[in-house]
Amino acid sequence: MRHVFLLFDRRFVTFKKGNLADIIYSIKMLNTGKWTEKELDGLLEEATGIADNGERIAFLSGRFLGTEYRESTLRGSADIAEELVVNLAALDCFTFVDYVEAMRSSRSLAEFIERLKRVRYRKGDVAFRQRNHFLADWRQSNSEFVEDVTGRLGEGRAVRVQKVLNEKEGGGSWVPGIAAVGRAIEYIPSPLSEDVLSRLRTGDYAGVYSNAAGLDVSHAGIVVRDCGLFFRHASSRLMKVVDEELQAYFSDTPGMIVLRPK
Repeated sequence: MRHVFLLFDRRFVTFKKGNLADIIYSIKMLNTGKWTEKELDGLLEEATGIADNGERIAFLSGRFLGTEYRESTLRGSADIAEELVVNLAALDCFTFVDYVEAMRSSRSLAEFIERLKRVRYRKGDVAFRQRNHFLADWRQSNSEFVEDVTGRLGEGRAVRVQKVLNEKEGGGSWVPGIAAVGRAIEYIPSPLSEDVLSRLRTGDYAGVYSNAAGLDVSHAGIVVRDCGLFFRHASSRLMKVVDEELQAYFSDTPGMIVLRPK
């Protein structure tokens, strides 16, 4: 059963925590998916008992396995005011990692919503131009939560390139209304060596490097070690959150970018 809550809907009275009522004013859609608010609070509380950041991320992300893939669940553009959206029932690759990263530092739904603002938006400012549209934005804006370990894992194999993010070859933008910005990007070319694979940790955020002008990655997900090495992601091909064998998945891509949770 899905549990959908909309701003100003009387169903908000189901929330029991007083501090949650103080922060939901900016949420235009809150869909807790297969969980009730009480169940979600319990899940987040349980996760805080897992000391290792990576294992906590694996625990939380695993609860999304089988969740529907859906593009464009966020609301906002250069011409339309941004709205804070929480939709745990349908995910794309970036909202998946957004939600998991916000969850891993939260004990309750109320804390999760506040943390999501910090993860998804620069300085927690809910605005389209403040949204972290690229994985490289995470490295810049979320440095207190994650660090880019690509170069360290690559140990001499990592390639460093200069890119102007959001600027397409021949003109135009990937995200209209967002300024292009120059960034240095490091990635580890495929095929990934056994040494590189051995250094990956459960809970690492892995991006599929893109050769396209103006893009850093074309996809993102989470590294999981569990009787093998897997890439957990919201798959547009399989239309749900799945685990796929990591080495095989990345063998057909230009390479990998890795951000590690702190």
